[in-house]
Amino acid sequence: MTDDATRPRATLAAVAERAGVSRSTASLAFSGAGPVAAETREKVLAAAEALGYGGPDPVARSLRSGRTGIVGVVIEDRLREAFRDPMNIPMLDGLADELGAAGFSILLLTDPAGPDANAASPIDTAPMDAVVLVGCSTRLDASVALLRQRRIPIVAIEAAPMEGVLDIALDNRRASALGAAHLHELGHRDVAVVTLPLGADHAAGPLRDDWEERATSFPAAERLRGVLDVYTRLRGWMAPASSTASGYTAGLAILADPERRPTAVIAQSDLLALGVIRAAEELGVSVPEELSVLGFDGIRTEAYGGVELTTLVQPALEKGRAAGRGVLRLLDGEEPQPTLLRCTLRSGATSGPAVHR
Repeated sequence: MTDDATRPRATLAAVAERAGVSRSTASLAFSGAGPVAAETREKVLAAAEALGYGGPDPVARSLRSGRTGIVGVVIEDRLREAFRDPMNIPMLDGLADELGAAGFSILLLTDPAGPDANAASPIDTAPMDAVVLVGCSTRLDASVALLRQRRIPIVAIEAAPMEGVLDIALDNRRASALGAAHLHELGHRDVAVVTLPLGADHAAGPLRDDWEERATSFPAAERLRGVLDVYTRLRGWMAPASSTASGYTAGLAILADPERRPTAVIAQSDLLALGVIRAAEELGVSVPEELSVLGFDGIRTEAYGGVELTTLVQPALEKGRAAGRGVLRLLDGEEPQPTLLRCTLRSGATSGPAVHR
């Protein structure tokens, strides 16, 4: 007896013959692309099961259509780091919602402009119909040029505007200014910032005066510019990752000296904010009585003690959906307009009036 591993692959033509229908009818029964009577569809599926036919050959279908049915999602961070960011999960969910409904699959790739810049890039050979760039560096020129050579439509999420790239933007600068203004209205004049990774090397340490020249992370730089729209100077700490551990380390560094302790900390993610709060608790600094802490993202905090953060809530799910819709419109030959998504300030239990020493 021939086992499944050695049995020749069943064909659609064989299924159609067994079911007593035309090949085109059998194809429609599988694809759902046209009207097929329920009884006919059941006959085709029964014939396919009997012959061990799992559906049309994806390679042959790709050759016929000229498309792979794949959208590449290029993530700048190492994947293990990317999936620790709670904002990436709903963003990818939104992207998958839109693309999956249209029959497309997602292929996750890493960006050569990111931490593994010396590694070989898969974007020059990966089979895909379009690309979504996530976590965008300001050093994407080479990657974008390569994708353009392949004539692949490009969508970028939170990137610096680039010619020929559909922009799905978040109002990072305006949102950060909104949060900074909230603290300013509460009387805070001495404010420190804990940033997301600013450079490709993910260096940690005090925020340098030349941060703008060195920054390669567009969202992190825009959020710092938003703070400068309210406050005339910046001081703070560059975190190597968006994590509570990085926020904790930053918090210890910023709050250790009582003589230089700020009255508020603006963290560029909620995870960083939660880490700062943990450091404050360890140092005996009460929040918000002695220190206000502002986050960014709007994550659920049940797993972190249920802290009711004052934060800037971003529409992560809609960000992914907007990117997915943009991909589909580009593949249809349209020229969609850029999308700008807004954040909202959610006042919680971690901000209060400044107590001046």
